[in-house]
Amino acid sequence: MMTSLQKLNRFFMLITAPFIGLLMYLLLLQPTLDLSSLAPKEAHIPQNTIISQTEDISQGLAEAKVLAETTSSYIQKTTELYESTTKTMNSIANMTAAQARKPEAIYNKRISAKLGTPIEQVNSDRIRIELYKMNPGLYKGYAMKIKLKDPSAMKMSIGEGVGKSQTTMQAVARSGAVAGINAGGYADAGGSRYPLSTTVANGKYLTGFHPSTKDLSFVGLSKEGKLIGGRFTKQSDLDKLEPAFGATFVPMLLKDGKKLIIPSKWKTTPKRAPRTVIGNYKDDQLLILVVDGYDEKGSSGATLQELQNKMYKLGVQNGYNLDGGGSSSLILNGRVVNTPSDGVLRKLPTHFLFFE
Repeated sequence: MMTSLQKLNRFFMLITAPFIGLLMYLLLLQPTLDLSSLAPKEAHIPQNTIISQTEDISQGLAEAKVLAETTSSYIQKTTELYESTTKTMNSIANMTAAQARKPEAIYNKRISAKLGTPIEQVNSDRIRIELYKMNPGLYKGYAMKIKLKDPSAMKMSIGEGVGKSQTTMQAVARSGAVAGINAGGYADAGGSRYPLSTTVANGKYLTGFHPSTKDLSFVGLSKEGKLIGGRFTKQSDLDKLEPAFGATFVPMLLKDGKKLIIPSKWKTTPKRAPRTVIGNYKDDQLLILVVDGYDEKGSSGATLQELQNKMYKLGVQNGYNLDGGGSSSLILNGRVVNTPSDGVLRKLPTHFLFFE
């Protein structure tokens, strides 16, 4: 007799039997899984395709070669054209410069002819100096014509500071200059020698700006290398000229190619004397005249009118009288050219110097 447990097991077997049979049937009828489709297959490219691709590559390389050769040829032709154009432009520039220099050369030849034959010359990339003798009969001296090719070839020496003084030869030797002249006037005070009135050095006012009084006149060089000067009542008027350096003395002799009236006082005190004057031509060349005399008593040397006339006849546009008498000095190539009236060079606070 079956127990209750056996009855229960038989019941579940009867229920699940149909499902188990169906599962077995499906397993028996399922086709075999072909895994060969998952294996990599060997690629197959037709031979005519390979040949076509090879021909394309060869053609591309040939085209690249032609392009490279064409580019190289183009670069070479461009380079040749550039060099040819540059050569032509340089030739035109040189020709233009030569043509531009012709009027300058003609003008220089004209003014040099009035001075005679130079007895000494200095010529460098920065400056050209020509020294001439002057002997019109009433006085003797020297003329020095200077072409500043570089503005820095002219400077002003102020010794070792305001109140200090030295001879022009000392200033030349100390700075390594090739030439030098005395510059502005001076005033003695307390055992020191000070520049007279407005003085500019390195673009700065040494003792401030002083309005032009008592016929005093400023003279110096602008930052562009042009001679500047005149009488100034306001600092702003002088500032407009951008002075690099300059000193003061009396009086101004020429302005814009015209003679100025010389104050009566300066015609007779003294009448004749050793003198130093400076001026400029239309082409900005400088002319310096240094006249000898044996003293300052008025009986030797030149008058201001004589030097004014001399500069005017030589074609000078603007002329300025610098300190004279025993102060007049001219140094060139390491020697004293003029004959100082004191017998020796005088110590001065300012000097105009010139450099090779």
